[in-house]
Amino acid sequence: MKYSIYELATYAFDPLHAFWESEKTQRRVAGILIVCFILALAGIELGRHNLLPAFIAAKTPHSHYAAVGIAFTLVLVLEVIGLIFVLPCSFAKSVGKQFEILCLILMRNSFKELVNFPEPINFTGNMTPIYQILSDGMGAFIVFVLLGIYYRIQKPLPAMKPVFKFSYVASKKLVALMLLVLFAGLGIYDFSFVLKGEHAFDFFSTFYTVLIFSDILLVLISQRFLPSFHAVFRNSGFALVTMLIRLALAAPPFYNTILGVSSAGFAVLLTFAYNSFYTTPKHSVLNKSGE
Repeated sequence: MKYSIYELATYAFDPLHAFWESEKTQRRVAGILIVCFILALAGIELGRHNLLPAFIAAKTPHSHYAAVGIAFTLVLVLEVIGLIFVLPCSFAKSVGKQFEILCLILMRNSFKELVNFPEPINFTGNMTPIYQILSDGMGAFIVFVLLGIYYRIQKPLPAMKPVFKFSYVASKKLVALMLLVLFAGLGIYDFSFVLKGEHAFDFFSTFYTVLIFSDILLVLISQRFLPSFHAVFRNSGFALVTMLIRLALAAPPFYNTILGVSSAGFAVLLTFAYNSFYTTPKHSVLNKSGE
């Protein structure tokens, strides 16, 4: 029996999605995070007492605060995997997931500044890390609030014919599978730098760059099934939001907060304008194609 590429993408994606979203998997993953955090703290403490092998000690940070950054990084990895599995649902949901990740990245940046403080923590008179903590923390909070508004104003879009709906969603599942492979490849490549003791590249910034191209691809795919101007403009606007988030991740302190908040504000305004001028009561049927 021959299968179309849409069917193959669906058969490959759906079991992976179901496995990842299962309650058992989420509990196990949460348990792994706890163990990793405790092991990181223990490893740093052993390193401070010169109880680790030399090749491990050379790669082990000396500040216990670094364990917080490790924990947040692992949480972000899980959120990015969740983002990949959300992509076939809708542009709106995937953009919302990206803002959730941006919130966590800004929050992680705040905690990363702890390495500039002594242990036990104490005020040293250096205000620069404090300003950066306040900037990233407040930026995360504002994006968090805007994200709530963004989710609140979402409206269901018109339903799509079943014959088109399957092909459209399957196309996005195929893109998600490609992203999953790229994500795993980037992760292995980044980890290889860590093992060799070399400076690793910024994994999340690199992956967001990949997301820009994937969003453009999704815009082109959506145009095939939803060719109307307002739908293409909306989806292109969401792709622009991804680019703004990428710029926020690459920007220096303070500017990253401005760009992150601006991207969230743009997404809210775009959604509000689309709902106000380009949706009608007859479009109240839930679009289960996920768009």
